[in-house]
Amino acid sequence: VQLQAFGGGLVQAGGSLRLSCAASTRTFSSYFMGWFRQVPGKEREFVAGISWSGNNTYYADSVKGRFTISRDNAKNTVYLQMSSLKPEDTAVYYCAAARLPIGSSIRSTTTYDYWGQGTLVTVSS
Repeated sequence: VQLQAFGGGLVQAGGSLRLSCAASTRTFSSYFMGWFRQVPGKEREFVAGISWSGNNTYYADSVKGRFTISRDNAKNTVYLQMSSLKPEDTAVYYCAAARLPIGSSIRSTTTYDYWGQGTLVTVSS
């Protein structure tokens, strides 16, 4: 499975941006999808996750109410709509796919089997 994330860029604080992640697999709907982010010198952190059907979504407390994750299984794509952006949202954003074995944590990077290359989001103050 190959994942390609795009849509990053420079945006002013308070602005919005939508990230997309396209997957090259016919079994996209069988993967739990997540978005993570990382800044230099820090660990990669969970941002949002979405279940196979899209019925269940999960968010980090820091983005809850501002970010929305969604997916289109017909297009093999997962999205991250980011609104009310803050300078502390500046990071490289990664999408990831997981088979999600029973008992695994959706917030752990080790749960995910495939990763995209990352797209940089810069929020200016």
